[in-house]
Formats: sequence, C-alpha cells, structure tokens
Amino acid sequence: HVQLVESGGGSVQAGGSLRLSCEFSGLTYSGYCMGWFRQAPEKEREGVAAIDYDGDTMYADSVRGRFTISRDNAKNTLYLQMNSLKPEDTARYYCAVGYSGSCTVSRIADYSYWGQGTQVTVS
Repeated sequence: HVQLVESGGGSVQAGGSLRLSCEFSGLTYSGYCMGWFRQAPEKEREGVAAIDYDGDTMYADSVRGRFTISRDNAKNTLYLQMNSLKPEDTARYYCAVGYSGSCTVSRIADYSYWGQGTQVTVS
C-alpha cells in the first residue's frame, strides 16, 4: 500500500530556508500526481505545489518564486525547497499522491494518499 513520510520541518526566522522531504513507497502504477499542502490552525488545508508524473510543476500564487517542488525517483523522495520564508508560511505541511488523472495544486479531492505532516514555524 502507499506510504508517505514527511520530514524536514522546523523553526526558522523570516527570510530563512527549509527543505521538506517526503519518502514514498507503494506507488505501483504510473500516472500519479504528487503535491504539497499545508494547513495552519483554524484554516482550511491549501495546496502549495504539485508535480505530475512527467515532472511538470505548478504552484500556488502565494509561494511561486519562493518554493520549488522536485522529485527524485531513484530515492523515492519528493522535496519542497522553501526560500524567503514568511510568518504566513507557518503551517503543518503534508505531501499527498493522487491517481485521479488530473494534477492540480488546488483540488484536494484529487489526492487519495496523505502523509502525517511536518510542522513549519516561521517567526
């Protein structure tokens, strides 16, 4: 079965950087979409970035130019490089995988498998 395990969260000052990792396993079939989402206290979960099976990427407007999503298939790891962090980036970050046939950064319903999340705090 699909397993996703995030790591790399922590506390950082505004303007700093963090790199999140998501080790994945059990992706038996091709054509999947992988994404990063985040959820701050008392706010809805929102999409941050996504990468489709062919490696095309997409970003939320709030992070475009600051965050970079990438995937290393040899290491079975998804990454999110976060630069120029702002206090409003504070949230729990989740990686997710979907096989819906579409790959977007906004449609949470397209994603079927989720990790447990990793906390990012920017002060």
